[in-house]
Parts: sequence; structure tokens; C-alpha cells
Amino acid sequence: MNQDLKKLQPYPFEKLARLKAELTPPAELAHIALSIGEPKHAAPRFVAEELLSHLHGLSSYPTTRGLPALRQSIVDWLNRRFQLPADSLDPEQHVIPVNGTREALFAFAQAVVNRNDQPLVLMPNPFYQIYEGAALLAGAEPYYLNCSPENNYLPDFDAVPDDAWQCCQLLYLCSPGNPTGAVIDRPTLKKIIALADKFDFIIAADECYSEIYPDEARPPVGLLQVAAEIGRTDYKNCVVFHSLSKRSNLPGMRSGFVAGDAEVLKKFLLYRTYHGCAMPPYHQQASIKAWNDEQHVLNNRDLYRQKFAAVLEILSGVMEVQQPNASFYLWAKTPIDDAEFAQRLYAEQNVTVLPGSYLSREAHGINPGANHIRMALVAPVDECVEAAKRIKKLIASL
Repeated sequence: MNQDLKKLQPYPFEKLARLKAELTPPAELAHIALSIGEPKHAAPRFVAEELLSHLHGLSSYPTTRGLPALRQSIVDWLNRRFQLPADSLDPEQHVIPVNGTREALFAFAQAVVNRNDQPLVLMPNPFYQIYEGAALLAGAEPYYLNCSPENNYLPDFDAVPDDAWQCCQLLYLCSPGNPTGAVIDRPTLKKIIALADKFDFIIAADECYSEIYPDEARPPVGLLQVAAEIGRTDYKNCVVFHSLSKRSNLPGMRSGFVAGDAEVLKKFLLYRTYHGCAMPPYHQQASIKAWNDEQHVLNNRDLYRQKFAAVLEILSGVMEVQQPNASFYLWAKTPIDDAEFAQRLYAEQNVTVLPGSYLSREAHGINPGANHIRMALVAPVDECVEAAKRIKKLIASL
């Protein structure tokens, strides 16, 4: 067996299940889950209809590269969303459809990391645990970039010593952040691109929450957008990951893409050809429809705005929590240990949240997720409001 498998830690939801295992919540209170970032808004009907109308494609093998029409729709969306130069992205070279960002983020490290050079893979802390597992199984050592309140829950890139940058082969970014909702700004992205040039590493920017934000006039900036603004239209060392799961409420369709540096994606495509992970043709056809439509995304953001406003009105006076820059998470400080808080909330109020320490590691003397919880506002607005009231009630009892 692969000995690196022993390095993998239990997934956060496995830890959460153990935390709740011996508890019996009040039977008179219906359970409300704020723990899993699975969108519960209705999937667009027109996407489902497109999927059903192409089921005759079951008799054909899909290609790893994906349909030309899908790649073109992705390029068109990137150009519109991030104001990229019209001719800077070639759908033949700069885009690969993938089965959701989770599998692609993991597979990417396996393709680009050279395990013979004692590599480091840098990642935010707290983080999406796929980054850590991908690094370990690629033969690299994770290097954690703490995201603390003092730095607005963003990695402090200035605190990374040169010897760590020298060994860095891959930097995972998550902007908007999971679980914090923090967004990396233009000057910082420019700085990161310069560091990638200086120390020769690849930037893998997980941007799957980029389409959930509160202010229509201020959408989160993207890595390719900043690269283009500084004239770097070959997108060297820059690769982004996007998905329909959050943007279009389609987590079950497993549809996303990777875009950026053509030379890097050429090697990644070779890996994927052997990996055997082509997207089903009917998913590709339905994805074209989703990427070509923005109205359902606008409607989606409106629903999240309603939930954030209602929940924050209840919680703002009783715990340290604020509207995130983007994403559908609230990253709140807890008045007691985060695991104890989550355990008591379930036992006394039948509400499930995720302890922040389950999403982070002890690094540089602290665990930056400690004394925080992640709440995913994915349930209907009335459930989110009821959950907030129960959280307020628990805090009052402490």
C-alpha cells in the first residue's frame, strides 16, 4: 500500500460524527444542519432539461479535453466575468473541463509536484482539506499559512521565509476563502505572481465561491484577471479552478473547469488522460447552458443576501461574527472551545455546525481555527433564522 496514506488525517465530518455520536438532541426540535457547504437552493430547471435531452449521448465515450462548445462557453464566461482580453484565452490550450473542483484540485498536485526535490506545497490555514491530502499523496510537505483575525483572515505572505519559498512548488490559494469568506485583493495577487516568478512555483487558485458575494458592484477579483491587468496574458504559473456547484446550485452534476497557463495544462491533460476522468457528454451539454446564463446566478445571490441579513441581525449582538466578503459561510468566534460549543449546540438545540479547529492545523505556534465555528447558510431562510435563534439561546445559557 501507498505509505503516504498513513499521513492523511480524518476528514472534518468524520470528526464531527464522533463528536455527536453519544449525544441525543431534544426530540421536539427539528434538526438544522449548518455544517456542510452543500447548496440547497433549487437547481436551474433549464439545466436539468438540457441534461435529460442529451441522455442519448450515453452510447459515446467522452473525451478528456471535453466538447469544443463547452470549452468555448467557459472561455466566454471567463472573459465576461473577469474582463479578460478577448483573444488571451484559447479554448484549445487554456481550458480543461473537470468533474468538479474537488477532484481537479487533488489531481493537480499529483501532476505538477516533483517529489524528488523535497517539495513544499503552501496552503491557507484553515483550509479545504483536499489541499493537504493532495500535497501528502504527491510526496510533498504541507506548509500552512495561518489566516488570523489580525490579518483579516488572509494568509500573511510576507511572513513566509525565503527558504520556504525556495522549496515551494505549488501554492494553493482559496479566494473567496473557505471557511472565512475572505477575498485576496489585487495588490496581494500581484505580489504572489511576482513571488511565483522569483521562486518558480505554480499558483493554483481555488475560486469556486467567486460568484456568491453581497455587493453587485464589487465582485471578487480573480487571479487571471490580475494577471491580464499586468500584461501577463500568457498566464504563466497561474491556474484557476471554478465550479458550477456553488454558482449554479449543481453540486450533484460534478462540473467545473481548470484554466490558465497552457504549458501547465498540457501536462495536466496528459495526466488526466491516464487518470480516466472525462465528464459525461450530457453533463457537458447541460454545463454549456449553465455557463451561458447569469440570471439564475443573480437570483442565487439574492437568496443568500436575505439569509445573511436575517441571521446577522440575530447574532451580531451576541457573538463576534460579520458579513464575509464572499461565500455562503459565517466564520464566527465562540465564547468557549469550538468543539465544546458545537457539541453543546447539537445536544441542547439540535443544530449542527463545524468546529473551526477541525478545518485547521497547529502551525507556527497556533491553531488559527480554534475558538471559531463555520456555519454554512445553505438551508432555507426560515431554517437559518431558527438556527440563529437557537445559537443565541445557547450563548445566553453559557
